[in-house]
Amino acid sequence: MQTNPLLEATIRVLDRLVAFDTTSHLSNLTCIEYIEYYLQSLGVPATRIYNNDNTKASLVATIGPRKAGGVVLSGHTDVVPVKGQPWSTDPFALSPNADGSKLHGRGTCDMKGFIACVLAMVPYMKMKAQAPFHLAFSYDEEVGCLAAPAIADFLGQQTWKPSLVVIGEPTEMQVIDAHKSCYSFNTVINGLEGHSSKPHLGVNAVMIAADMIHMLNLMATEFRQPAKSNSRFDPPYTSIHVGKIQGGTARNIIPNQCEFVWEIRGLPGQDIDTIIKRVEARSEELLHHMRQIAPNASIKTTQLTYVPGLRPDVEGAHHSCVMHSANKNTASAVSFATEAGFFQNQGFTTLVCGPGNIEQAHKANEYVTREQLALCLQFIERLVTTYK
Repeated sequence: MQTNPLLEATIRVLDRLVAFDTTSHLSNLTCIEYIEYYLQSLGVPATRIYNNDNTKASLVATIGPRKAGGVVLSGHTDVVPVKGQPWSTDPFALSPNADGSKLHGRGTCDMKGFIACVLAMVPYMKMKAQAPFHLAFSYDEEVGCLAAPAIADFLGQQTWKPSLVVIGEPTEMQVIDAHKSCYSFNTVINGLEGHSSKPHLGVNAVMIAADMIHMLNLMATEFRQPAKSNSRFDPPYTSIHVGKIQGGTARNIIPNQCEFVWEIRGLPGQDIDTIIKRVEARSEELLHHMRQIAPNASIKTTQLTYVPGLRPDVEGAHHSCVMHSANKNTASAVSFATEAGFFQNQGFTTLVCGPGNIEQAHKANEYVTREQLALCLQFIERLVTTYK
């Protein structure tokens, strides 16, 4: 098998990146320090953008002149947990399979593989880029894209504001120009505890939650009905999902509290406020009856995260440049959310394209293939040489 020096360099960087346990509940600073040192060794200074308590940071760096109209290559450094997953290898050590075609490790696919490709291409960017290339590596994407707004705002306020952003989420190097929004919520119901033999004297928080979840399920069914058969999305409708519920203490005790976590993944243009108002209206109806028995009863819904959708842009020079670099004729849409919408809302042309298959993300024995990394390197090379 012929050796590809650039690919081997990428794999060495990926090996280092995977070794940092950047699970979202932990700090990513050691990983950021490594990337910062790597860039400094190549003569590329970087700027950190910290979170509120300075325990995490994003990193932004510029290669080439600081003038308007450049390209941002963006990825997140955090990964999802491995706890409870049946890994057959150490998740924080890069582990090739028998023939070396697959590279296992947490984050290889989502999305340290892309970051490794970008870092390996820095020397090439320094030699060949005719426009500035900006690197933007974030934290806490996996828990709601918490760092992306600050990065997008930082880049948007610069006199050398870039024009194009490429988010390297795993798309098998397909170009994505649209994805759904993602809103998540936590609803807490406080009722009145009592003996289950006299349910009329208590307020059953679990059954109130069941009523609300039933309503969410009915709305989810409504959205499935007008689904367009020619939609680029899978599924081709706005979806509503309840992911977690907990409440109650024993079979014979009326539960005084229950909470559930739910989300909406909306098609571009979906009126999310209408859905939220229907939930609020049902909450008020239920509260009216609950407080006749328990005056202190409550239903409180808190928004946890908001990730804007990515809207298809009118095809232009930037769009065409990315399509050419990826060697694609058409763009696609996906249902998973990315940081792209935050950049688009700052006025950047934003597309998603990166190595790996989303089906491998978040799973035990996550992997990216050498072939996908090689395709990503080719993509970046073409982008560097064609973007002006």
